[in-house]
Amino acid sequence: MRGGGNGCAIASAWSAVADVTLHRGDTLDLLRSMPADVAQLVITSPPYNIGKAYERRRSLEEYLAEQQRVIAECVRILRPGGSLCWQVGNHVRDGGVVPLDLVLHPLFAHHEELVLRNRIVWHFAHGLHCRRRFSGRYEVILWYTRGDDYAFDLDPVRVPQKYPGKRAWKGPRAGEYTGHPLGKNPGDVWIFPNVKSNHVEKTIHPCQFPVELVERFVLAVTRPGDLVVDPYLGVGTTACAAVRHRRRAAGAELVERYAAIARTRIRLAARGALRTRPMDRPVYQPRPGSVLLRRA
Repeated sequence: MRGGGNGCAIASAWSAVADVTLHRGDTLDLLRSMPADVAQLVITSPPYNIGKAYERRRSLEEYLAEQQRVIAECVRILRPGGSLCWQVGNHVRDGGVVPLDLVLHPLFAHHEELVLRNRIVWHFAHGLHCRRRFSGRYEVILWYTRGDDYAFDLDPVRVPQKYPGKRAWKGPRAGEYTGHPLGKNPGDVWIFPNVKSNHVEKTIHPCQFPVELVERFVLAVTRPGDLVVDPYLGVGTTACAAVRHRRRAAGAELVERYAAIARTRIRLAARGALRTRPMDRPVYQPRPGSVLLRRA
């Protein structure tokens, strides 16, 4: 991996030696060109079939059929012991919501080698402002592994202990600190902001997800030199998280202007120059007297 000041080799078609493969076109074309058992991590946020600028709205049945084809290819390219992560929200249908993780899970469960390890709730505390239902404030990440002998290292993604000075009060460990010195397991509810207009990572993409979401998986389930694949690359968030931690990346994007932004962001990330929200930064709370708390 040639990060830092030495540049970043970006190929436009699948390459086993490039730092990044950025395919401008259909994701199935890229995935089908890749050999089996090559990726350590496949992670993405697919279109939700809600009519955004980058997708054509279809029936839910058509959408699921297309997802089934993509998922099958992702499983094929995934190494034994690798991880597959699908981050989704809700599909809106006839005025009601369809939680996409619930309707997509059977497509993953069809592949017997996949095991669901976590259903992670990403809570971002703000977003939609609904009038006729409670506002949506979370999305879901389904994390599967290919088999039971899988890579997982908790230490790089530990978060600060809630009570770092807590000690055992009885038993053989009485008086000793009870928390892990590197921090605690972040659990299956992750709280950090989504990428809106005032977020440091914001681009023109309407549904961009934050680098720190991908970083947790990159650091926990891959090692330097491993391949990280995003079937729906968007503006390159997954590839940015991969190259900044010396992993290789591959992904596909249909929209030319998103692919161009992805290329720029990836090069910045490889040089350590991409501005991102730090993974260890707590969610901001306004100080007493802040202008953000005042009302006219």
